[in-house]
Amino acid sequence: MINRSTSPRNLACFSSVVIPLMVAFTSVASRADVPDSAAVRSLSRAQLPAAMDAYLEFLRIPNDGHFPEQIMANVRWVDRALTELGFGTRVLTSNDVPHVFAERKVDGARGTILFYLQIDGQPVDGDAWNQANPFEPALKRRTDDAWVELPLNSWRSDFDPEDRIFARSASDSKGPAIALLSALRIMEEQGWMPDYNLKLIADFQEELGSPTLPALVEAERELFAADVMLIMDGTRHLSNLPTLTFGARGLATLTLTVFGATRNLHSGQYGNFAPNPVFALSHLLASMKDEQGRVTIAGYYDGVSLSETERRLLAEVPEDKGDIERSLGIASADAVGSTYQEALQFPSLNVRGLRAAWTGDEVRTLIPRQAVAEIDMRLVPETPADRQLALVVAHIREQGFHIVSDEPTSQEREQHRKLIRVEQRTGSKPFRTPMSSPLGNWLASALTRVYGTGFIKMRTTGGSQPIAPFINTLGVPAISVRIPNPDNNIHAPDENLRLGNFLEGIETCLAILTEPWDATRL
Repeated sequence: MINRSTSPRNLACFSSVVIPLMVAFTSVASRADVPDSAAVRSLSRAQLPAAMDAYLEFLRIPNDGHFPEQIMANVRWVDRALTELGFGTRVLTSNDVPHVFAERKVDGARGTILFYLQIDGQPVDGDAWNQANPFEPALKRRTDDAWVELPLNSWRSDFDPEDRIFARSASDSKGPAIALLSALRIMEEQGWMPDYNLKLIADFQEELGSPTLPALVEAERELFAADVMLIMDGTRHLSNLPTLTFGARGLATLTLTVFGATRNLHSGQYGNFAPNPVFALSHLLASMKDEQGRVTIAGYYDGVSLSETERRLLAEVPEDKGDIERSLGIASADAVGSTYQEALQFPSLNVRGLRAAWTGDEVRTLIPRQAVAEIDMRLVPETPADRQLALVVAHIREQGFHIVSDEPTSQEREQHRKLIRVEQRTGSKPFRTPMSSPLGNWLASALTRVYGTGFIKMRTTGGSQPIAPFINTLGVPAISVRIPNPDNNIHAPDENLRLGNFLEGIETCLAILTEPWDATRL
């Protein structure tokens, strides 16, 4: 079920705030001047106090997409912030999940850009964080190999770009969202308007795979129509230079449950007699990869190839394989690609979790009744989810397993020594925009104006983003504008955003908003 709704409060705000701002914007504001690097940096630094205030306020709102009350609190905050910036807003509901859509039209616009904002965050385990509350931001400075907490507002008199804000969603992705809103505020204060109309969509269940977004995009094609799409989500390259990423891998997951006896058994009484499902699962997992880390499932990499031109573009990304290995504490990388960038161009297969009986202080001398493996696969455009899932299932059968849909029946237990339940799920689809595309060249021009050659262009990221519905349905190219530092503990305890990255994020967004738009080239 999809519908549009605007609350009475929003209607009041729209009539009293949005319309006057829109009139002023279109009748008084001028086309954005093209500020040079010094001007962009100066304006962004002057905006930092207001940006930080908004950022800290936003972070204090819990944002686990599993909880409707948390979603609605963030919906209200985003709606208010965009309304104050002169946008007309609508709350679009798909399968009872709200999304905030905002639009601001420009007289004589030469095109339309759609910005995607992720607002929700990963669940938190408060006990694992090195602060009392993951939703109460903490400012910390690195001292003697430890993070020391500072007074939250001390950055105003003692600004160090290496200091960081620690909080859930500090980097993924409330920080990038506030960077964009802050750049828009600068545009308003300077009386500038971009060369194009602005549309924004705020997603409140990205960490759940944005399950309601495809139907919403399909139902609202006209509303979302744009020339290009920019994604305010994702982590920078390992160099921590400003980064443009031209694609993302898709996601599919499996839960594999291997069954043993009908109950947990005493290992003394039944060892050497009752098979332990852990070993069967271990053999299965080991059969999926060789010792160099390459997937051995037949056909898994089919369709993926890199031309010499593509390899050259990947090699232009400044990174050293040995340095990366040392930073990760590993002796050598898997042999899927010759470089880190090449490795990201192939589908991955990862065991993200294992469970069987108990460990640690709760360990028991048992043969567990079942063993479970959680698998995630990151996919590229050449390896669609349905195909990859089918290849894995076929491989499981080739290893002699009988696949069941639920708990094995007595008959199945009598007939089959190797029993497994396979549960499949698909998430975001992969996408890729050519690095030499007009959109890529336009964004590169904006970043060159501010940073010269000091920025990175990546063909794809290792993670996933729910952008394929927009690309496939609307037919628009998409590129991700990356702001957070690569060591931001994304999805983990002690997530953080470097202050220097936050400031550069505002600069990056302002550079894009003031870049001249040539519709004939895009």
